Amino acid sequence: MNHRFSLVLYAFVALSLALPSTSAGQSKTSWGDPDIQGHWTNTTTTPLQRPDDLGDKETLTGEEYAARNAVSGLSDDRPFDEVGFYNDYWLEQGELNERTSLIVDPPNGKLPALTSDEEERVATWGARWAKSQAPESWTDLNGYDRCLSRGMPGTMNPGFYNHNYHILQTPDHVAIRIEMIHDTRIIPLNGSQHSEVDQWLGDSRGHWEGNTLVVETTNLDDTIHDRVGTVFFVNGENTKMVERFTPNADGSMEYEYTIHAPDAFTEPWTVSLPMSKLDGVLYEYACHEGNYAIANMLRGARTKEAEASDGSN
Repeated sequence: MNHRFSLVLYAFVALSLALPSTSAGQSKTSWGDPDIQGHWTNTTTTPLQRPDDLGDKETLTGEEYAARNAVSGLSDDRPFDEVGFYNDYWLEQGELNERTSLIVDPPNGKLPALTSDEEERVATWGARWAKSQAPESWTDLNGYDRCLSRGMPGTMNPGFYNHNYHILQTPDHVAIRIEMIHDTRIIPLNGSQHSEVDQWLGDSRGHWEGNTLVVETTNLDDTIHDRVGTVFFVNGENTKMVERFTPNADGSMEYEYTIHAPDAFTEPWTVSLPMSKLDGVLYEYACHEGNYAIANMLRGARTKEAEASDGSN
């Protein structure tokens, strides 16, 4: 982490901790805003898009929930010390919720159709990777591959594990620390204008509408991820993400976001992700330990190419 940024974040945390805290049962901060501070999780195996076999059904019956929850998510029961894809020992996916998809609009629970320009971009990218999975350089690897960021809204979506969040508040800022890939969002509430700089997590500005924190994010990077890491390469130039955080009386929180991407999708789409309090803390996320992975992936790709060209493999 950048040293200067670390100092700013630590100062922010220190200020938050120094401010008067509220006792259990109170829903307001000492300065009067709704209190959404604390550790949260949104982990779930509910798919981003509604499965085809569920048609127009928005919620599961009790019987359907029990049957689907028993087999939801990824499964790999190899011993935890064997090399390969993440086995069950490492997964932290949670359970289904009663809805059939995280997408609540469009009503069919599916991502909207792509624009013609975006279809062409996606097809070009897909053909490139179908031809060869071996990256030619680090520029072929996205921010997720390189453990830099999942981008937006991927950072706020559940997936394999570590989809936990620590929210901190001051009168004029909200900070969201994300356990997955160690991202941190600093959201001003002071009415300042958006910057003109594109960022991995975009540029966010927030305000309160009654009990709901509304956050508008622009200047988004071109990469959007769904809950299982599928990558959408969409034009981020005119894309806007609007989030709504609404605390509930039972201690949970309704969280939803809407993506407006007119250059990529034919209509906006909205995801609803209930959040619950996390009984624990966030830990340091170690990804590509020692930063060896990118160099090793490229070295391995060149080695395979050399073996193929001289007929040794």
